[in-house]
Amino acid sequence: MLTRILCTLALLFASSICLSQTDTSADKPVLPQEIPSFDVNAMDKSVDPCVDFYQYSCGTWMKKNPIPPDKALWGRFSELFERNLYILRDILTQASATQTPTETLVRTFYASCMDESTIEKKGAAPLKPELERIEAVKSKSDLIKQIAYMHRNSTPALFAFYPQPDLHDSSKTIAWLDQGGLSLPDRDYYLKDDPKSVETRQKYVEHVQKMFELAGDKPEAAASEAKTVLSTETGLAKASMDRTLRRDPKNRDHAMTVADIAAAAPNFDLNAYFADNGSPKVSSLNVGNPEFFKQVNDQIAATSLDDWKTYLRWKVIDDYAPMLSKAFVDENFEFNGKYMSGQQEIEPRWKRCVKATDSNLGMALGQLYVDRTFGPEGKERTQKMVKAIENAMQKDIGQLTWMSDTTKKKAYEKLTAIVNNIGYPDKWRDYSSIEIKADDYAGNSARAGALEVARLYKKIDQPTDRKDWTMTPPTVNAYYRPPMNDINFPAGILQPPFYGKMMDDAVNFGGIGVVIGHELTHGFDDQGRKYDAEGNFRDWWTPEDAKEFEQRADCTAKEYSSFVSVKDGKGEVKLNGKLTLGENTADNGGLKLAYMALMDTIGSTPVKPIDGFTPQQRFFLSFAQIWCQNVTDQEARKRALTDPHSPGRWRVNGAVQNSAAFEQAFGCKAGQPMVSANACRVW
Repeated sequence: MLTRILCTLALLFASSICLSQTDTSADKPVLPQEIPSFDVNAMDKSVDPCVDFYQYSCGTWMKKNPIPPDKALWGRFSELFERNLYILRDILTQASATQTPTETLVRTFYASCMDESTIEKKGAAPLKPELERIEAVKSKSDLIKQIAYMHRNSTPALFAFYPQPDLHDSSKTIAWLDQGGLSLPDRDYYLKDDPKSVETRQKYVEHVQKMFELAGDKPEAAASEAKTVLSTETGLAKASMDRTLRRDPKNRDHAMTVADIAAAAPNFDLNAYFADNGSPKVSSLNVGNPEFFKQVNDQIAATSLDDWKTYLRWKVIDDYAPMLSKAFVDENFEFNGKYMSGQQEIEPRWKRCVKATDSNLGMALGQLYVDRTFGPEGKERTQKMVKAIENAMQKDIGQLTWMSDTTKKKAYEKLTAIVNNIGYPDKWRDYSSIEIKADDYAGNSARAGALEVARLYKKIDQPTDRKDWTMTPPTVNAYYRPPMNDINFPAGILQPPFYGKMMDDAVNFGGIGVVIGHELTHGFDDQGRKYDAEGNFRDWWTPEDAKEFEQRADCTAKEYSSFVSVKDGKGEVKLNGKLTLGENTADNGGLKLAYMALMDTIGSTPVKPIDGFTPQQRFFLSFAQIWCQNVTDQEARKRALTDPHSPGRWRVNGAVQNSAAFEQAFGCKAGQPMVSANACRVW
């Protein structure tokens, strides 16, 4: 439930529980071995690195690591994520006579998820009070109040409401109102007419019908309700802004008073919504897509109250499905996992329960994870590498021939102001008010979701908390936030294969170094560059420099739009170079910055080859092997439409073919595939 909250994200226990009842040591998997940071056995040396560097670096790994049946994608990120799951499982299943409140909190939640017997006995019962509330709705005014109730309890419906820093004064956090309410991954799933999209909508209707039947509706009624859901969500999709357009903050910059947006969309009855959604009283806010509310305003009037209630019932069923009995879980997997992503089997329950604990109580679980795996020394060594790559970016900006000194001065100011958050937050979250029951998994998830909504709502009209994290410490990922002007590296990614204590500098800079450079570059990509050193949406570029940047960014967008993501019996799908432009810019920039930092570290000291490769070659191989992966065609298709990141093959080949340093390291010649005749370079 909490994973879907708001686009982003004294202990009162009924009783203690013996974890061995549901998670015995006999079935406890062994912790996977540490993942090698550099693996010569992953390579396919029969391939010329100047022809296909990704295949050269990862070919044997791809052959030996088919996609597990419970996955839609399997790669080096997946291996580390999987290893972290085992570590977290060990934390969650430890028996202790003197548990801390934090340990009791997360272990009780995990145990409630693992208690399949109790969950099965309850069946659809957790849905009953929620569906009864919807059934009691007697007017469209009541409908808006019901949506307010759902939002404050973390169930998405109709539109989105959340806190974000003010675009023009990032020192304060304000309320944002935005489009929302869809269940399929993107608006285009509802609007495209190609055979695959038509098939997906049919499968979706069949899935919704089955879920309504599991909730107790008769087949004929469920079939009609499913069509109503598709029709309702199609209306929302038509009013929704394309995700490529949404990347540009100017398309989401609409400061309005509550009175103005309420007058523009009177059928939403936003005054009633704000009076009952649990947020502080607001008089003004930012509206991400005013046209959505204006267009859906007519849909609210034209659609019957019963049809809106059917839509809300679906949103509740869909939200609760993973927490219910096996029949709900299996049907949810059949559509979302198997059909949409190509995953052949559902993950073992313990993995799903570890993920649920991290999703719902992630900062509590993360505190225990950090104690086990990272600590202050991990933060210190990462900070040193960040500093080295920041120095490289300082040098890179100074070397740009196309940027004026006026814009460079502002770029230096922004780079200097970037805040580095490493490993874990300075202050841990307080979960003392939440009630976690040993026999109430769905209720625990709902209460955790409501607690997080309340925490986020308290940020509205308050000074921006620049130290608050949006990822939990065990997460294998990193991120840059333009309004905060900060880079964030959870402890989960700061380990092999990204960083190895015993590995040479070339490998570490090629791994975590490129990730650090990637996140730094996000501050200066096609959208990040539009925010200043304080995180305000403000143009600090001269018109001439902005034009020069756009020309280089357009080169990258066109280049990646030529790359094929998947080609199968359903046809060929190419990448959307505009959707992936920010990530592609960051990949190219991160590779260049990390290489510069490595060269500065090595200096003039001769370094002998290792495993037959020079430091320069090991750097690029380390970078490439981070992205070794296999993916199902279904998942590749979905990601091509929704994911701002390119697939592993093109994250590697797309970046190295633009790199003069790569060309030199491997002795590539003009005309070879990995040497672009028109290299695209922004930073």
